[in-house]
Order: sequence, then C-alpha cells, then structure tokens
Amino acid sequence: MRMVGEQVAVARIARGLTQKELGRRVGLQEESIASIEQGRRPLMPDVAALMDQELGLPGVLTVAAHKMPQMDVIPPWAEPLMNLEKKAQALSSYQNQVIPGLLQTEAYAEAVFRSRLPLYTESEIADQTAARLDRQPVLRREKPILASFVIWEPVLSCPIGGREVLRDQLRHLLDCSRLPGVMIQVLPLNEATHPALDGPFVLLETPDHQHIAYLETQRGSLVVSDLDEVSILAQKYAMLRTQALNPDDTRGLLKRLLGDP
Repeated sequence: MRMVGEQVAVARIARGLTQKELGRRVGLQEESIASIEQGRRPLMPDVAALMDQELGLPGVLTVAAHKMPQMDVIPPWAEPLMNLEKKAQALSSYQNQVIPGLLQTEAYAEAVFRSRLPLYTESEIADQTAARLDRQPVLRREKPILASFVIWEPVLSCPIGGREVLRDQLRHLLDCSRLPGVMIQVLPLNEATHPALDGPFVLLETPDHQHIAYLETQRGSLVVSDLDEVSILAQKYAMLRTQALNPDDTRGLLKRLLGDP
C-alpha cells in the first residue's frame, strides 16, 4: 500500500496537481488522496482506473490495485473510525439503514455481515462480528463518553436476521438507552422534511476538541477534518435531533414495538 501510494504521489506531482485537484478529478476528498499516498488507505480498482486516466499512466495503478494483498480483519478504511472512537469524548451518529454498530447485538451484527456482497466466508463473518463487538465497551467506559444516536424509524422495522433477532435488538436498544451519557432518538416517518437524505454519518470530538466527521459509502469510507465540511454535517445533525423524538418518547416507542406496557 505504501509503495502504490508513493507511485500515486510521484505521478500526481509530475502532472503538477495538488492532492485536492486530483481528488476533485477522481471523486475523492483531499484527505482521502493523502491517505492513499501515505499508504493508510487501499487504492480501489475503480479509483485506480480514473487516476491512470487523469495522470496519463498506461494502466499501472489499475494493475497495482487489482494485485493488492488480502486485507486484515478491520479494513484500512475503517481503522480511522476505530481509533477515533476509542479516544473520543463525544460522538454523534445518524443511521438510516441499520442499527448503529456500537448498539448492535451479536446476532444482528452477524446478520448484517451475512448480507454483505461479495459474500464473506464463515470465518470472516465471525471475525468481523467479534471486531464490531470489541468496539462497544467505549459506551461503558469508567469516564462515560457523551454519545448521541439518531436512527430513522424504518430501521426499527427492518427484520435483518429475522423477527426474533430484530426483537432482541430492540430490547438491547432500550437497555442501551439507559446507559450514562447515551442518548438514543428515533426520527419518525411522519416528518415532511429530512435534512440528511444523503446518508449516514458520524461526528466525533477528540479530547483536544478537534471535530471530525466519518462517512461510509458502498465502497469505502472517508474521514473529514475540513472545518467547513464538518460544520455542515453538524448543522444537519442538529436539525435531525430537533425533528427526532426525545429520548423518553423514543423509549416509549421501543416499548410499544416490543409490546411492553
């Protein structure tokens, strides 16, 4: 990865492009180009093909991307989130497709990974599930993290893994909502406007008060530190919290879905 990253950097400089300019041409943020060049993020084949075209290379980067070795259990593009979560003093997460990873049960997490394409092997599913569960103690630290979660209501009725798995997951959400520092809110379906139709995202604040955003896509993820971009996502999250049910009403909704009095 470091060798391929250095090849990207040499070719970019030879063309007289900045990381930001190359990122704009291939559909990536400046930070993502920097991560690729530093060997911290793998070069995906589709991006490699675009880079070959923009940098005037005869398929060199495309061949390199296709020959990348098997990645570790935690993909390099997900490692930044893992590291940021461990030391963050505040976290805000909006999810519109699945329950947030920090709040998933083992059975639900396993079902999520079984839904993945290309398919994982059984051992890969076990490894990925274990890695996800290993992240969750951050919500039970001795000094509690301030964690806010906004979940779009359709997620609560999507039976990933089956009805029993979903029911256990809803019960787990209810339990997690009582943890110190944890606030869970559901964004109801009856809202006529939606400030985050572009998809899920996570906002984190580090101990030195640096504000960072993390976004996942179909083929990877992006860590954003640009203040203007983070500010836009923070505004979106503030609007989401305003439109969402408050934590008490959210617990009431979860109880109704579970059939509890």
